[in-house]
Amino acid sequence: MQVFPKSANYWSRGSIIALLFSLAGLGWMVLTLQRSDFVTSANQFIEQPVQFSHQHHAGGIGIDCRYCHTSVEVAASAGIPPTKTCINCHSQIWSTSPYLEPVRASFREDRPLQWIRVHDLPDFVYFNHSIHVKQGVGCETCHGRVDRMPLMLQKSSLQMEWCLDCHRNPAQYVRPREAVTTMGYQVPDGTTQAELGAQLVKAYNISGTEHMTSCSVCHR
Repeated sequence: MQVFPKSANYWSRGSIIALLFSLAGLGWMVLTLQRSDFVTSANQFIEQPVQFSHQHHAGGIGIDCRYCHTSVEVAASAGIPPTKTCINCHSQIWSTSPYLEPVRASFREDRPLQWIRVHDLPDFVYFNHSIHVKQGVGCETCHGRVDRMPLMLQKSSLQMEWCLDCHRNPAQYVRPREAVTTMGYQVPDGTTQAELGAQLVKAYNISGTEHMTSCSVCHR
């Protein structure tokens, strides 16, 4: 005796197919969410004690990144400038501006400003600025066009796949060391990034892909 009608076969097959599509769709949604700005915090402005404008300082008046980030070439951290660095200029320029009172108060009271870190890697990730600068990785490669940012934001996802893209293909990103802090860098006429990058990878003795993608390079 047949309990279910023949049409039940079609319904069961349809249900299985629908379930598979639903699971695939759910997986796609999870992966998309994982890479979204909501999760990575990319492209989100962060409230700071003073809304410092890189667009004005780096782009408008052309201050080199290393004037403020003094340790970027020699240490793992690029360094956050002490208030004295700000006062070097602002004891003469905008010296009475109410906008800069937190800076003056910090200097008077010998109390550092509590800046909020924008590019905040997990504690299990080791990143050394000096190594990347030495190997010709430009500031804008990771941080974006800071000379166009009125407020600092995280431009890239900072996820592992983003790091690995460069570690697997360094020739696509490296530039001459003297151009590391140059914003809007363009390769010289008559060459391409691939050609120049290949030359620099050899000249700077950048390790091969096997070493560059080893877990221990970043996770120590």
